[in-house]
Amino acid sequence: MTIDDDDAESRSQERGPGPVTVPDALAREVGSTDDGAAWLTRLPGLVDRARTRWGLRLGEPFPNGAAAWTAPARTRDGEDAVVKIVFPHEEAAGEATALRLWSARGGPQLLDHDPETWTLLLRRARPGHGLEEDRELLERRPEDRLAVAGELLGLLHAAPLPPSADGLATVASYAERLAGLVRERAQRHGRTLGADPGLVAEAAALLEDLPATAGSAVVVHGDLNPGNLLADDATGARTWVAIDPKPMVGDPAFDPWPLLTQVGEPFREESPAGLLRSRSRLVCAAAGLDPSRVAAWAMARTVESALWRAAEQGDRTRAVEELSQGRTWSRLAV
Repeated sequence: MTIDDDDAESRSQERGPGPVTVPDALAREVGSTDDGAAWLTRLPGLVDRARTRWGLRLGEPFPNGAAAWTAPARTRDGEDAVVKIVFPHEEAAGEATALRLWSARGGPQLLDHDPETWTLLLRRARPGHGLEEDRELLERRPEDRLAVAGELLGLLHAAPLPPSADGLATVASYAERLAGLVRERAQRHGRTLGADPGLVAEAAALLEDLPATAGSAVVVHGDLNPGNLLADDATGARTWVAIDPKPMVGDPAFDPWPLLTQVGEPFREESPAGLLRSRSRLVCAAAGLDPSRVAAWAMARTVESALWRAAEQGDRTRAVEELSQGRTWSRLAV
């Protein structure tokens, strides 16, 4: 079902309780493990629990998303909502905390939360398309989309740390774990990928050192790619909200990398280094960040991603491409 297909949604909501559709992406990703397959067998009961708890009329689930069952809904009070039932995993453990912090301040309004079942009830963003799907912005330069994203990122980072921040993971612990994986995977795959040992060593060292030299700590989104920025016209004017966080507490410069890499196609341009330099400055000016730190994080995370692709996906072609991108980022991290 498309996000704008209100007639189909209304017909679906009128059906009431029934069999639960599991989107292919969710079945493929979560169903690939024993724990995930067991969770999928419990999913109909979780959906019924949410339906009963909030008096929901549910539409067919959205097809996207590989770690949660997400569907449009109407509450008993007629609220236009989304119910999200998350497969329990470490990266999503702090999602409700972050969304409560950002509710109506850069994030969608969190209407309620059932922590026992990892279920969130959110006010629905409409029209709800992602940053790279906005027709008006697509007619303009990628820099205009990045300016929108930078302003939203600054809004998220301006939120004060909540009293429950102790329950959130830290960027430092996450990055330390990645550093170990970079070194281990490089031993197994670095030679076949033609990886520069100096680049790999620098990436691992940055993952360990950057958190300790951060000038401030905020709740970072953790996965601020263009698809996680949704258009919302609820106030009568176009605003943007950030969804699906993988929140941690730490260096705010950790966040921009997915935006800078995925808005437009910078590495297909004639001079990616110069383009990334100017775009990084734009985002950093809007979000109050240091471009050199953003580039350092981008380099380290790009190298880590390349080795992950080789180790976990066997995608040598994409891994080699990302190692080349890491070298580009390293020239900006000064």
